[in-house]
Amino acid sequence: MNTANQQMNSTRVIPDRLQTPFRRLLGSWEVLLFAVAVLIFIANSLASPYFLNAWNLSDATFNFTEKALIAFAMALLIIAGEIDLSVAAIIALASTAMGYAAQYGIGAPGLVAIGITTGLACGALNGLLVAGLKLPSIVVTIGTMSLFRGISYLVLGDQAFGKYPADFAFFGQGYVFWVISFEFVLFLVMALLFAILLHRTNFGRHVYVIGNNPLAARFSGIPVERVKFILFLLTGLMSGIAAVCLTSRLGSTRPSIAQGWELEVVTMVVLGGVSILGGSGTIVGVVIAAFVMGLVTFGLGLLNVPGIVMSIFIGLLLIITIALPIVARRIKHARNA
Repeated sequence: MNTANQQMNSTRVIPDRLQTPFRRLLGSWEVLLFAVAVLIFIANSLASPYFLNAWNLSDATFNFTEKALIAFAMALLIIAGEIDLSVAAIIALASTAMGYAAQYGIGAPGLVAIGITTGLACGALNGLLVAGLKLPSIVVTIGTMSLFRGISYLVLGDQAFGKYPADFAFFGQGYVFWVISFEFVLFLVMALLFAILLHRTNFGRHVYVIGNNPLAARFSGIPVERVKFILFLLTGLMSGIAAVCLTSRLGSTRPSIAQGWELEVVTMVVLGGVSILGGSGTIVGVVIAAFVMGLVTFGLGLLNVPGIVMSIFIGLLLIITIALPIVARRIKHARNA
């Protein structure tokens, strides 16, 4: 009798094992998100006659490229079970450092080096505090968020730096070919590099293992602290690069620059399918999420929707994307029970 029951139970699970790769692909979060992006694109084209203009579509990329650069590094960090809420403040500090240097006649190459170096230094500080002293990353980066932006306010006050060299404008306003901007090309290159790093290298596999079980990762010989330090360095590096692009595009530096971007970056990462609990996620998902958020905000902008409404939308989007997998998991466990 028991043998018969076992055979019946085994027959029930056979269809699950026979699921084809194509069916798994159709059921993936990335495919669903891509379908949403297509629907948003169609809705925007119907809602505004100006949306399908080539130059307007090019302008739409500026809504997400700089944030997406940070999101690529943030995705790896969250997959590893950590987070960096100081990224927007790093942009402010890096932009302040570049603006201060520009007042003394430093050229565009020097300004780029200063912006990137400042970002790396901030990332190194976060990495030392989290990986070296083993402090909680959310507490550390909330503290450094206030520290970095506070320094910017201390240096600038209510003033602004704006005397940047003319050739510095290329990084945020230049075009490589026709309507293809330098920022968009940089976005595509970085997406490819981070996809290779996460999905095709041992380092990427270490990131997944650490996010799933850091204790097991240590017993497996993975240098957990070193990997986390490198991830914070990468987040600082990408924040510095984003600071170069944003400062170049705006042509000025204020202490309030990139205010609130940490929320949008985290939303972009979580919307892309990266688990806020760590251990899972893809760069492809983050890329699609970047397009989704860029299309939504640009479409709302064409319809003259106030910025506060966009902020409300992003906040709701973050809550929904975090809550949805958790609720789905609880429902699945309840049904299994």
